[in-house]
Amino acid sequence: MTGNTEVVVIGGGYAGVMAANRMTQRAGVTVRLINPRRTFVERIRLHQLVAGSHEAVVDYGKVLGERVRLVVDTVTRIDAAGRRVTLASGGSVGYDYLIYAVGSDGAGPRVPGADEFAHPIATLEEVRRLRPVLDAAPASAAVSVVGAGPAGIETAAELAEAGRAVTLVCGGVLGPYLHPRGRRSVAGRLGRLGVTVVEGPDTVVTAVTRDGVQLSDGRVLPSQVTIWTTGFGVPELASRSGLSTDSLGRLLTDETLTSVDDERIVAAGDAAAPSDLPFRMGCQSAVQLGPQAAETVLSRMAGRQPAPVSVGFAGQCISVGRRTGVFQFAHRNDVAVGVYLGGRPGARLKEFVCRSTVWQLGYEARKPGTRTWWGKDDKRRLLLQDQSGEVPAAAGRVGR
Repeated sequence: MTGNTEVVVIGGGYAGVMAANRMTQRAGVTVRLINPRRTFVERIRLHQLVAGSHEAVVDYGKVLGERVRLVVDTVTRIDAAGRRVTLASGGSVGYDYLIYAVGSDGAGPRVPGADEFAHPIATLEEVRRLRPVLDAAPASAAVSVVGAGPAGIETAAELAEAGRAVTLVCGGVLGPYLHPRGRRSVAGRLGRLGVTVVEGPDTVVTAVTRDGVQLSDGRVLPSQVTIWTTGFGVPELASRSGLSTDSLGRLLTDETLTSVDDERIVAAGDAAAPSDLPFRMGCQSAVQLGPQAAETVLSRMAGRQPAPVSVGFAGQCISVGRRTGVFQFAHRNDVAVGVYLGGRPGARLKEFVCRSTVWQLGYEARKPGTRTWWGKDDKRRLLLQDQSGEVPAAAGRVGR
């Protein structure tokens, strides 16, 4: 250890980069960002990598501050009592404060044959393994995309626009987050691209074979390439290290993002579960949680009480090919409203969001302390009161 305060950030995604950059606004702090890759992954562009229209990576030099030390390695265990993390390479790194931003990955398909024949695309490595499979498949090969969230819709659209015969297997409703108006816009564009959308309560995939997918209603759809986009999980690092987690494995924290087990450990991004009421996974929450995790650490260093987390949402942005998109507007509590922006303007807005997110990371690197966030929504406040058994005066209960 040096005379400086040593801060280790685990995970170099949107939340981790934001947190690491934010920490550099204070002198006398050494910040180490530990990440298994040498490049930043634009996860919101992975569907483009599937179809070959973008590499989905950015050099860390463009998004990390000069004072952040990048350590290319994987943390295998956190020793909270000893304030050290063990690395896969065999070494270890000590810390005064730890920011846990390991992100999320695919939950993994859990149906017969899926491990062998389905291709998940939650990580850069998984997409890169899929690319040669697609390249080797004839242009006429039937491709099934399982899952009708943003990743499924975007992947199906990209491949169809590239000339592939694509079936989108929803396992329920198309775009469950979307308002019916936004959903109709997405469905219309998918239809024009030639995507066959299979939706409804009986469209859950129950098995995957080499050349097909079986649905819960007994149908078997031909599929030479099956792409799996449904479900998210988180790395098991926290639970493996003896820290308290929720049922999915996210680190349990209080409303300041501080671990319920150790005030020297703060979480951000997809792997954080503040008050066991985690926010929707994605870069929209990650770029707000990252700097707030750093502010919690900075407050503790200064002897101040950290502020409670404050996250708001603008909606959900989905590209439907390269020329069309939908921005589904929402209340700050993440509930969709009947307003959306579609067509070419929607596509332009989606591209702006992708570019501006990387720009935000770089701007925080150059001018740490500038990133702000939305105000907290009333629904979360009521849920917290409900969870603690408090009854808010002059306010009705909010359903979960």
